[in-house]
Amino acid sequence: MKGKHFLILALAILMLVPSFIFAQPAAEESKESTMRLAWWGNPTRDERTYKAVEMFQAAYPEITIETETTGWGGYWDKMNTQAAAGSLPDLMQHDYAYMLQWVQRNQLADLTPYVQKGIIDLSKINESFLSGGRVDGKLYGISLGTNAVCLTYDPAVLAKAGIAEPDSTTWTWADFERIALEIYRKTGVQTIPFFTTDPKVGFDNMIRQTGKATYGKTGLGFTDPSVLREFYAIQLRLLDAGALIRPEIAFVSVSPEEGAFAKGQSWVEFIWSNQYVSTQAAAKRPLKLALLPNIKGATAKGTFLKPSMFFSIPASAENPEAAAKFLNYFLNDISVNDFLMGERGVPIPDDVREHMATMVDPINKQIFEYISLASKNAGPIDAPDPAGSGEFLKMVRDVTQEILLKRVSLDEGVSRLMTRGNQILK
Repeated sequence: MKGKHFLILALAILMLVPSFIFAQPAAEESKESTMRLAWWGNPTRDERTYKAVEMFQAAYPEITIETETTGWGGYWDKMNTQAAAGSLPDLMQHDYAYMLQWVQRNQLADLTPYVQKGIIDLSKINESFLSGGRVDGKLYGISLGTNAVCLTYDPAVLAKAGIAEPDSTTWTWADFERIALEIYRKTGVQTIPFFTTDPKVGFDNMIRQTGKATYGKTGLGFTDPSVLREFYAIQLRLLDAGALIRPEIAFVSVSPEEGAFAKGQSWVEFIWSNQYVSTQAAAKRPLKLALLPNIKGATAKGTFLKPSMFFSIPASAENPEAAAKFLNYFLNDISVNDFLMGERGVPIPDDVREHMATMVDPINKQIFEYISLASKNAGPIDAPDPAGSGEFLKMVRDVTQEILLKRVSLDEGVSRLMTRGNQILK
């Protein structure tokens, strides 16, 4: 009986011990081992991301990941609501267009400490891939994929004209103009006007080569219109020689299959690298990719690498170190990238990209190789587009057509772009 009373007394004493002595370590353990991951997606991306999570948890069984996926349309509303409530996930997919706003509101954490601790390994990544995620020297986002502006050309047309294919790291706009004229004289194949959907992309590349940017903090980021003038002068000279497809035809919006390039009427088309698959499919013939030409006396790189999708750790994250571990795995692990297959864009670590180039079809392999070339010939990305950029882009397209249709003189058109540009962007 005495033993029984002693057992009851011992149990009673244990029940009186404050519960927080036991509960606190359990809570801390849970906090260390669970993280939340959010992204905008589609069925393919969701399936591959879930698989990446599963593979990570198998490699790191001490970490549990709770996933949240939403379509693009509702994603930012959801994230802004969570931000207001202080309940953002530990790791979130982010976009270049919004990153600066989030940094200015102190909503994102600097990833540099995790790089310095060796949790995130950037040793196999060219700095040109990282510059888009930096603000004032701090790293707020790392992209899982990238994109770059380029031109695609038909090598068979050059061969027919007896012209050697260009070295796109050294050729100039003078070389481009000479090739376009020679192709037209020998084959009758013309040149499409530059970037008919968004002409700003074309002259932006040329302006960047002077060390300036199209957009400034207030108004345009450049004051000398000579490069902008040359952008149109090249096309007007080709037009006068009969070598440029008439602008009234070229600026009509059509599907890739109905475009002049797909029909073999132009030897070249100006695109972003992620448009190459559809361009190649529409053309139904072998194509190649090249960097845009250099301007005379270029002092900087016109090409830049455009991040497809960032991942960022919110400043309010409850388990940022686990988030950093997953981001590093997502970024650098070759086995998981074998399953992701570049769905978010061309991978940025050199070894992952080189490995993936052996896994993809020949068309995507060309894109991977082009991104590797672009990474070695790219400058830092410009700041995100300012307010008024949408109106500016429409104005540029309208004035471009007026110049090429010769409704206004070259000088008048360039003056209008400079004046209206500064008015809109201020």
